[in-house]
Amino acid sequence: MLSSLSLRILATSDLHANLHPYNYYTDQPQNRGGLVRAGGVIASLRRAAENCLLVDNGDTLQGTPLGDFAAQSQCTNGRPHPMVAAMNALNYDAMALGNHDFNYGLEFLQSALAGASFPAVLANIKRVDGESFVPPWVILDRDMQDMSGRSRRLRIGVIGLAPPQTLMWDRYLLEGKLEAEDILTAARREIGAVREAGTDLVILLSHSGLGPTEEHPQMENAVVPLAQLDGVDAVIAGHTHELFPAPHNAAAPDWLDPNAGTIHGTPVVQPGAEGSHLGVIDLTLSEIDRDCWRVSNARGQLIRIAPPTVGADSTCKVPEIESCPDVIRATAEDHIATLGFIRRRVGETLVPLETYFALLANSAAVQVIADAQRDFAGQILRGHKFAHLPLLSAAAPFKAGGRGGPVNYTDIPKGPLAIKNAADLYVYPNMVAILKATGAQVRDWLERAACAFHQIRPDEPQQPLIDHRFAGYNFDVLDGLTYAIDVTVPARYSADGEEEYETPGRIRDLRHNGQLVTEDQEFLVVTNSYRASGGGHFTAPADAEQIWLERLSVRDVLVRYFTTYDRLSAVTNPTWHFADAGGIRAIAEIGPGALAYPDRIKEFGLEYLGAAETGFARFAITL
Repeated sequence: MLSSLSLRILATSDLHANLHPYNYYTDQPQNRGGLVRAGGVIASLRRAAENCLLVDNGDTLQGTPLGDFAAQSQCTNGRPHPMVAAMNALNYDAMALGNHDFNYGLEFLQSALAGASFPAVLANIKRVDGESFVPPWVILDRDMQDMSGRSRRLRIGVIGLAPPQTLMWDRYLLEGKLEAEDILTAARREIGAVREAGTDLVILLSHSGLGPTEEHPQMENAVVPLAQLDGVDAVIAGHTHELFPAPHNAAAPDWLDPNAGTIHGTPVVQPGAEGSHLGVIDLTLSEIDRDCWRVSNARGQLIRIAPPTVGADSTCKVPEIESCPDVIRATAEDHIATLGFIRRRVGETLVPLETYFALLANSAAVQVIADAQRDFAGQILRGHKFAHLPLLSAAAPFKAGGRGGPVNYTDIPKGPLAIKNAADLYVYPNMVAILKATGAQVRDWLERAACAFHQIRPDEPQQPLIDHRFAGYNFDVLDGLTYAIDVTVPARYSADGEEEYETPGRIRDLRHNGQLVTEDQEFLVVTNSYRASGGGHFTAPADAEQIWLERLSVRDVLVRYFTTYDRLSAVTNPTWHFADAGGIRAIAEIGPGALAYPDRIKEFGLEYLGAAETGFARFAITL
């Protein structure tokens, strides 16, 4: 007699080294996401399912000071990476690698994976000799219980995929060692290979988000066309930190069903970031022939792990969460060691370093990064053949709302500075890079940053100024120049930078030392390796000439700067401002923590209008 069985797939993605419910930047406990809290929900959902798999979709090892400390101590303390130890305790079945898992280099990544009791897979990034860095896929042979209570053996193929741009973003670490392939090209080939190997089910762990609907070469976010491929039974999405399924304000296209959690009929989940949500795909498999199974019903949903902020999506269930004691025990020593690491004093700031207003005006938090980079580059460039060129410093507010929400801001009070503060100001382990760029390239660089804002039109009330789809770490300020941003005209790029438009652009009155910048004028720009490789869809720095790059992180440069100068005043340069828009009033939504800075609110002429449903604070600003 033919039978059927149910299978639950639980998925995490973009955990970014968020393990314990602790904020290492503020050095305080926090009641948010993380794998310790997710572990309790995972255990509960497992108990409620006859058959269950647990997978992770990458960007797991990097993202908090715990991840940074683990990378520094990995080769000396003999302990497994704390995220890997936690995943071992939770009995993960498989994981894919994300782009940020490569941030610390291949030696570290291999060392971290060596401690895993589960396989890692990645199909479209291989060694330059064609050999796999990790297997492209794995077949999980699992004994399942069917509806009649009989034990049945299922063969489940799991394929890993990541953005091919990974090699560009970490070029300084990976060039000459790995090569990348188009996601869809690799997926088609490996789906065929997995099916040929005799699998009953194929799951794609795609560290890639929901992007364009039509396929094109070298897609970064390829989940929509991936879901259309023959032979795919479920897709785990990630990378962009967004949520799927999620409510859609506009009518959903025919191929997308947010209620069932399907795209082109394929169940898909994307569980946010930092352990905010857990993805759940429930499948019913029907036996169409002896030991031959087909998915007859599927549903994808999200379970919220992090408590919702004000006005957050209420459609996701918020379970009563108990932390997982097994994960706590497995990683307690790592947590304690990280606390000792982040508390090491490195200097003092005489002014607060906050990013609440960093998308409205020049910011001391951004300035101190720019100053540290320029100070370092000045030393490196002594005697260099290009030392006579003007030196600019490109810096950005890494935490400035956006997709990270109303608590995603840096807020360092004046007083002692510790390692945790350097990590808060500079979240990623990017390396220092120095480029030679033309005036035309500098202008285009700034045009990409200027798409942080919506277009503001005359006579339209309550227009939002800041585009929350834009990532704050892409709002590069080129210190050493002065310029205005005209938000009354269309942006040259989309918020994610994937589309470029034929527009005059927003950058006005671009000057160096009071003189207008010409198209062929030459500058040196100290920036980071991610931007120098075109990360964030910045084509200008990628096209510029690279004149210096070594394996030294910007954060280390920042710590050196703090230590050298000890007491920092972080005098903010008048680098950029909004162009006069004739008194148009717009609405700027920024973190409610901004209310603790009434002098800044007054300085920028902001009027507090109350809280938005999203949890942001609403301010009127006159342009």
